Amino acid sequence: MILQLQVWAFWLLQEQEGISFDPRSVWSNMGVMAKCVVICLFIMSAWSIGVMIDRLIAYNAARKQSRAFAPAVAGALREGKLDEAIKIADRFNKSHLAKVVVAGLQEFKAHQMSSEIPGEDIEASRRALERAEAIVHAELKRGVSSLATIGSTAPFVGLFGTVVGIMNAFKSISTSKSTGLGAVAGGISEALITTAVGLFVAIPAVWMFNYFTNRIEAFDVEMGNSSSELIDYFLKRTQKTAGAVR
Repeated sequence: MILQLQVWAFWLLQEQEGISFDPRSVWSNMGVMAKCVVICLFIMSAWSIGVMIDRLIAYNAARKQSRAFAPAVAGALREGKLDEAIKIADRFNKSHLAKVVVAGLQEFKAHQMSSEIPGEDIEASRRALERAEAIVHAELKRGVSSLATIGSTAPFVGLFGTVVGIMNAFKSISTSKSTGLGAVAGGISEALITTAVGLFVAIPAVWMFNYFTNRIEAFDVEMGNSSSELIDYFLKRTQKTAGAVR
C-alpha cells in the first residue's frame, strides 16, 4: 500500500512537471547496476515459479493417489494378503502413504519368510517405516526452502537497487546543477522499480512457502498415522499367528 502511494505520488509529480513515464525509456536510462539487480530479481522469480509449479503438481498427485491407495491397501490387509498389498503400493508410486507403507510391508514380509534375518520383525518394520518417512519428507520438502531464501532476500536485493537509484539521482543533481524533478526522475524511477520488483518477487514466495510448509506438515501427520496403524496390524497378525501355532 505504501509502495503504491509512492508510485502514484511520483506519477502525479511527473504530470505536474510535464515529464512522461515510459517503462522502455526508464529501462534504457537505468544504470548497469540497477539493470543487474532487476535481472537478478527476475531470475529469482522464475526459479520460485518453477518450484511452485513442481511442488503443486507433486502434492496434488500425492493427495489424489493416497486417497485411492488407502482403501485399496486396507482391503488387502484385512484379507491378510501382504503380497497383494505390496503390489497395490507399487502401483501408486506418487503417493506419500504408499512409499511409507510398502517399506514396512516389505520388511515385515522379509522377516516372516526368513528366520535367518536378525532382529525382531515388529521393531525392524518400525525402523523401516521411520526411514521411509524421513526419505519421503525430504522428497516433499525439496525446493521449498529456496522459496524461503528468495522471500527473505528479494526485498534486500530490491533495496540494494533502491540505494543505487538514489545515488544516481544525487549524481544527476550534481551533474546538471539543478534540483528540479527532471534532474532526479531517472534515479527515483530506478529506486521505485527495483523496490517494486523485489516485493513482487518476495511476497508470492513467502506465501507459497507457508502454504507448502502446512501441506508438508499434514503429509507428515498422515504418514505417521499410517505407520502407527500398520504397526498395530503387524502386532495383531503376529499374535494371531502365535495363537494358531499353540
